[in-house]
Amino acid sequence: MKHFAYVILLLMASSCISNKRITYLQNLPENEAIDLDEFIPYAEVDYRYILQPFDIVDIDFASSDPELTEAFSFQGARNMRGGMMGAGAGGDLFYFTGYSIDERGLIELPKLGKVHIAGLTEEQAKGKVQQAINAYFKDDVFVKLRTAGIRFTTIGEFGRSGTQVILRNRATIFDALAAAGESNILAKRNKLFIIRQYDGGTKIHQINLHDRALLASPFYFIQPNDILYLEPMRIRQLGNADNLSSSLQLFATLLASGLLIFGLIRGKL
Repeated sequence: MKHFAYVILLLMASSCISNKRITYLQNLPENEAIDLDEFIPYAEVDYRYILQPFDIVDIDFASSDPELTEAFSFQGARNMRGGMMGAGAGGDLFYFTGYSIDERGLIELPKLGKVHIAGLTEEQAKGKVQQAINAYFKDDVFVKLRTAGIRFTTIGEFGRSGTQVILRNRATIFDALAAAGESNILAKRNKLFIIRQYDGGTKIHQINLHDRALLASPFYFIQPNDILYLEPMRIRQLGNADNLSSSLQLFATLLASGLLIFGLIRGKL
């Protein structure tokens, strides 16, 4: 019985999670006050997203002459966009109303035909579409082109796994964590893997959410189509973050009951 108690106590002690394993942005010297005014410059990286095949872009046309832009508008898509926006559908509506880039990097526009925009930034793609429409019409038609938000996928020890959409032009890794319900206490925050799509292939990058040097990292900002994976700690074998405390309480209750029964039996002997 004594050995059993030792095993249970050892298990409970090993189940305690250090605060350092769940705190973001550490790396502060001991006994040093945090400088809240410290300036951390962004990494010298071009964060402009390069459009890739299978991306979806939203393109709007505007002109002082409504008849000019009517030729470039899908009536059903326009009605769907208004209805889905009102219903709060978020970035998924662009799947139905936007223009998908095919495997050759082309989009097909009414009247203009196919335009190659893969490998370009949003601004460059907008200029190319604008150039194509200027050659078609003598009158001015204004073009607005944007990606369908920042769509990324979270798997592993997140509060909510699956595909997430942030309707912004730029988002940090912490925006992504917030959108996914943040990571739970059983996640290895020092091992967040970013699976990022590049022209012709994929790379896996590892970042440390404990390290405040992340703020100056080239991976501080996420990109469309990123996949974020958080590994679980070994303690995950006892259950998830929601039932871990319940499991420890159960172990403690069983231990106390066992000791009580053992004491009663021993007292009668």
